Parts: sequence; C-alpha cells; structure tokens
Amino acid sequence: MSTAIVTGQPVPGSTLEHDLRSLGFDVRVAADAAEAETLLAAAPAGDRVALVDARFVGHRHALRLGLTDPRFPLAAVPGAVTAQPAARQALTRAVARETTAGGGTALAVDSLADRVVTALDADGCEVHRPELGSLVAAVPADPQARNEARQAVAAVDDEAVRLKSAVKSRDGFFTTFFISPYSRYLARWCARRGLTPNQVTTASLLTALVAAGCAATGTRAGFVAAGVLLIASFVLDCTDGQLARYALKYSTLGAWLDATFDRAKEYAYYAGLALGAARGGDDVWALALGAMVLQTCRHVVDFSFNEANHDATANTSPTASLSDKLDSVGWTVWVRRMIVLPIGERWALIAVLTAATTPRITFWVLLAGCAFAAAYTTAGRVLRSLTRKARRTDRAARALADLADSGPLAGLLVRAGRGAYPRAASYAALAGGALVTAGALLWGAGWPTVLCAAGYTVLSAVAVSRPLKGALDWLVPPFFRAAEYGTVLILAGKAGVNGALPAAFGLVAAVAYHHYDTVYRIRGDAGAPPAWLVRCIGGHEGRTLLVTVLAAVLTAAQFTVALTVLAVAVALVVLAESIRFWVSAGAPAVHDEGEPA
Repeated sequence: MSTAIVTGQPVPGSTLEHDLRSLGFDVRVAADAAEAETLLAAAPAGDRVALVDARFVGHRHALRLGLTDPRFPLAAVPGAVTAQPAARQALTRAVARETTAGGGTALAVDSLADRVVTALDADGCEVHRPELGSLVAAVPADPQARNEARQAVAAVDDEAVRLKSAVKSRDGFFTTFFISPYSRYLARWCARRGLTPNQVTTASLLTALVAAGCAATGTRAGFVAAGVLLIASFVLDCTDGQLARYALKYSTLGAWLDATFDRAKEYAYYAGLALGAARGGDDVWALALGAMVLQTCRHVVDFSFNEANHDATANTSPTASLSDKLDSVGWTVWVRRMIVLPIGERWALIAVLTAATTPRITFWVLLAGCAFAAAYTTAGRVLRSLTRKARRTDRAARALADLADSGPLAGLLVRAGRGAYPRAASYAALAGGALVTAGALLWGAGWPTVLCAAGYTVLSAVAVSRPLKGALDWLVPPFFRAAEYGTVLILAGKAGVNGALPAAFGLVAAVAYHHYDTVYRIRGDAGAPPAWLVRCIGGHEGRTLLVTVLAAVLTAAQFTVALTVLAVAVALVVLAESIRFWVSAGAPAVHDEGEPA
C-alpha cells in the first residue's frame, strides 16, 4: 500500500482524497508541515509516499501520471510529489529542510509539495515531471482561480486522454489503422479486470505458439487458422504495451518479456511453417533459417546504428535533414514506415500469405520484402554516417564492442597485435565475413573452409583492435552476425541430410537470443553480459571456427548431431544467465518500448 500525505486544511467539496484512494493510496492528513514530516517518518519504509497539497485541483489521470508511475524514483506534478523507497531519504531531507525554513506552518502561502520539489532540484535529484498535455494539475490560490481550474477539469475528458496516450505516437500503418483503434479498448477491459501486461504478453506468446502448431499441420485449414491466430497474437502484443501505458504498470521484467517474446513468436512461427511444408513434401527449412538470419541482422543494424549515434555530438547531416523534411509531408511518413516492413506489416503479410498460399511462397515474399527493407534502411544510414561529422563517445564505442560479441580467440589476437593492426574496423569485418561465407559456399565441409574461418578470426580481431568510433564502425556487429549465421546456414544446407537445417535453425535461434539479450542490457545501461558467458560460448569467431571444424571432421549425420548438441548447450547457458539477470534486483530500469521493425 502506498501512502499519500495531504497537507493543509481540507477544501470543502474536494474529491482529492477519494481520487488518491482510487489510485491505491492510504490517505493521511497533515495540518501543517511539521505534522507532514512526522507522518512521512511513520510511513512504512518499503512503501511509496506522496505529498499532496489539499488545495490541488486536477484530473485523476494527472495524479496517476505524477504519483504512480513505477519507472521513476522521484516524480511530481504541480501540487504533488512522490518518492519510491529508493528515494525516500532524499524526500525526507527536503521535507525536513522546508519544515525548518517555514517554521512548520507556511502552508497557506504556498505549496509544501512544490517547495519540496524545488529543494529536491537544488539537491541535484532527478525529478520526473510527466507531460500532462491538456490535463489539469494546479494549486489555486483563491476561490476564483479554484473555480476556473474546476471548469478546465470539466472541459477535458481525462479518460479519453488516457485511452489516447495508451497508444504509441509513432507506429506502423497497419498497427495504427487496423489494430490500435480497438486494441486500446481491449487494454482498458484488461485493466478493469485486474489483468497485468505480463499476463497479456504471455497470452500473446501462447497464441503465437498455437498458430505455429496449426501451421505445422500442413493442411489448408491449419494454415488458415495459423494466419488468424497470428493476427490475434499481434493484437495481444499491441494490447500489453497499451495496458502498461494505460494502467502505468511498467516493469523491468515486463519490458524484457515483451521484447524477447516478439522474437520467440516470430521465429517459432517460421519453424511451424517449415514443419508444415515438410508434411506436404516441401523442404523450406533453408528459407525459414534465411528469414530468421535476415531479420536478426536487420535488427542488429538498427541497434548498432542507434547505439553509435544516440549520444554523439555534432550529429547532423544533409541526409538526416532531407529525412526530416520528408517526415513533414504527411503521406511520405506512412510510405516510409510501411516499406521498412515493421512488425505489424510483416506479421500481416505472413498471416495473409500463410492462409492463401504455401509456406514456400510465404518465405520467398518475406525474404524479398525484408531484403528490400534492409537495403533501404542500411543505405540511408550509411549515407547519414558518411555525410555527418559526428564525434562518437567512449560509451558508444564500448557498446559497439559489446554488440560485436568477440570471444577469447579475438581477444588473444588483439593482445598479440599490440596495437599494430590498421584502423579498418568495418572493412576488416566485411572482408572476414565475405571470406568465411565464400569459403563455405565454395568448399562446404572441408579444410579450406576451416582456413577461411581462421582468416575470419584474424580479421575479426583486426576489426575490434581499436575503439569503434569510425563513421561506419557501427557496421561491425551486423557483419559479424551475417558471417556467423550465414556460415551455419550454408554448411547445414550443404550437409544434405535430414535434420541438418532444423538443427542449424535451433543453433542460430539460441545464439540470436544471446545477441538480443546483449542489446537489451546495453539499452538498460547495464552493460554487456558477463565476460564468463561470452568465453563459455566462444564468441562469434570461436563458434564460427568450431562449426567449420565440426563440418570438416564429422560425417553429415554426425555434424547434424553436433549442431543439435551445440544448440542445446548454448541455449541452456544463455537462457539460465539471462533469466537470472532479468529477475534479479540488479536488472536495469525499464527501457523504452519502441522495438525495432
């Protein structure tokens, strides 16, 4: 239970105490500042506490935004301030200082809550102030001002504002016009029945897994049911975020589940389609794995570019200016959002094609669409990088190095080089990736491919031997991902035995999960996964070299078993560490909810 301390003399006709109780607060009334300080000290140490001026006039949703958001230790709106347990000490100090300065009685002249916020700012504390927009939050100084404030409250429907703000302002065309108009009401329905965003997220995952199971039947009825259920899963996927924003039920675990489940749902559906095709005598596992590789590499491009530039200085370019101008023209905004094939458009495309065509057609269209989207977005970012004069920070370089996922072999070679390697990060990564994938294509399971993988290991060390601050150094992690995943795909495809490609699919899925997990930790300012984990699973260059060696020394059937064992081992280690971290007290603050395409 949270505690709200209402300071000052109660105002006749005010609904403040009722509003606070409806928001889950146990309300206490303090006649003056000294009593407020006493009540604050008496509040349970593990509770959220709030100071609210008795004269407060405003929307209930303004109070909800200011006093109940779990993401911020300190938050305030005019006339109210709140602190979570981690920030109680700072609030207590500020209240004690204001009580002493005001003699414990200066509530009729100004607001104790507002004075405390000023004191917190002076102490260097970060106080979150939510954007209220048309919502009202005020402490009127006289009856006339109070009457005007009440009229302003009556003029705005805070429930309509609350529903509108539950929907992300920037979303894809399909989501904006075909899902959000009704999913926001589903979110409200869930909120009124006490459902949590995590429960809705789990329901979305289960629905997608059932859809994958329907696709795996290989029947037309199964494909139609799979398409319908995939759309239903996406509706729930939108609903969980809208529920979190509507009810302000954010959590670190919830953000992680939402992000990781999106990938699990899509890739499980790819596997279901491949199994369904196999039942009909068509082997599309290579296409399914190719779709997963392409989609994951697209995401790595997004993540790497953003990490390289989000805190860069002098971060402007003619290309970026042109993009901003295009965004000012209404129709171009939607066209540009659609052609990058974000999750809504992508899932709608997959659902319709599953129901109406075959898995092979579905994958070919998906690959073509994702390839075009990847080329469009990557080309634009390369142009921005070449035309801007950004100065990247040490933090950005560290993030890119973490995203690179270099293992002990690359580390050993970097130390052996002692700074003698040239400054050619992106070129070395591209050359290494081209070398190992070309080797796999030309020689398949053979020692020449192993030599190419050894060359890739050396070039990967060259790529990360210096801080990744160059204009195109954000391409290093995507090049590494494409090289590792592509090599596994090619070698499994050339094995020519049943089960090799599904085993490769499992291995790439396990490794991709590790890479996504790395991204979410970095975005939460928690750094990369522990060094022991990267050493344990070998780093990208170690895994690539190992796979080529296994392909060279084992028969095709044995290679399939080895890929399966490796996939299970990587998945167990990575999942165990990931779950341990994200449910621990040391998990980062909730990152923003804008996931990549």
